Amino acid sequence: MNRAVLHIDVNSAYLSWTAVEMKKNGEAGDIRLVPAAIAGDPGTRRGIILAKSEPAKKCGIRTAMTVAEAFRLCPDLKVFPPRHELYAAYSERLFELLSEYTDVIERFSIDECWLDYTGSEKLFGPPREAATDISRRIKEQLGYTVNIGVSENKLLSKMASEMRKPDRIHTLYRHEIEEKMWPLPTGELFGVGNAAADTLAKIGLVTIGDIAGTDISVLKSILKPAVGQMVYERANGIDDSPVLSGEENERKGIGKSVTTPRDVGSEEEASRILLSLSEQVGFSLRDSGKRAGVVSVQLKNTVFKTYRHQKKLPGPISSTSDIYAIARALFYEMWRGENLRLLGVSLSDLRDMDENEQLTLFDEPKNNALEETQDYIRERFGKGAITRGTLL
Repeated sequence: MNRAVLHIDVNSAYLSWTAVEMKKNGEAGDIRLVPAAIAGDPGTRRGIILAKSEPAKKCGIRTAMTVAEAFRLCPDLKVFPPRHELYAAYSERLFELLSEYTDVIERFSIDECWLDYTGSEKLFGPPREAATDISRRIKEQLGYTVNIGVSENKLLSKMASEMRKPDRIHTLYRHEIEEKMWPLPTGELFGVGNAAADTLAKIGLVTIGDIAGTDISVLKSILKPAVGQMVYERANGIDDSPVLSGEENERKGIGKSVTTPRDVGSEEEASRILLSLSEQVGFSLRDSGKRAGVVSVQLKNTVFKTYRHQKKLPGPISSTSDIYAIARALFYEMWRGENLRLLGVSLSDLRDMDENEQLTLFDEPKNNALEETQDYIRERFGKGAITRGTLL
């Protein structure tokens, strides 16, 4: 049986969900039709743009741009604060609708997922037909639009959904990649960042097709073996990874990484980033009612060499301070003093919060009241509502 995989991506999710909620509450206009954005702190014009409308995009406003920059480009920009509790509720409604088509759904983020549609054709028709039905129902029942990529694997369905937006359905099967994918710039290949694209450009590889037609040994020599292998396979549409759902996906754990806009070469700056990442994964861990038995740290330097260390814990943890302490220890085990461009913290071996915790001889029961209060504030007023002083 041929595989069928759909990739669903909500168009400007935070802004779309905010717009739908405002209309439900009697707002006459639609912020999706005017220059508008969701950003950290509209009042002080601090923070970055998290989502923007199509009219804002036409003004030159981009995701991750600072609010101050955005206002310089568009003085009439309407900016709204993030409402993460609202987004979580809208996300759940989306996944409830999608679960009617298959029970094999891998959540990639709050507004993005893969569906393994293999075998569902007998119930809902061919993949493209099902995608059309899903798109229509989301628009009519939930009030916003999505992009859907249709293919035979996760990579190509993801690449398809990234094509022309918004409110589109695209197919990208292996027999279509020469026409649809190979002419694209190398930087648009899923998993290839700006630095790797620049390195490839130096030897004349400027399109995905250039990569696909290059001897794999050349790619391995300039990008390191594992990266070269990955880039070659992706350029040729090769991806056998399964769509992981439910408990399978949960076992993968919770992770967060950041590619820094500039080289990170100091212990102090790296520690701040690790603390921020620890806070984010810790919040997600507690929000899901879990504790973690393994903490992992990933580093990537400026020549793309990646280091990973992990620690299996004697007992599961959920505290940000515990996660950060272990992450820092792992960082010092592998950091060689070189400049870094990526840092990541991930948690795995997840267990339910209500499972009995086995304390070691020297452990004391922890009082997590402070972190519970911080989590409540973030859930109620948004993740930017409370911040550690060291991260300001």
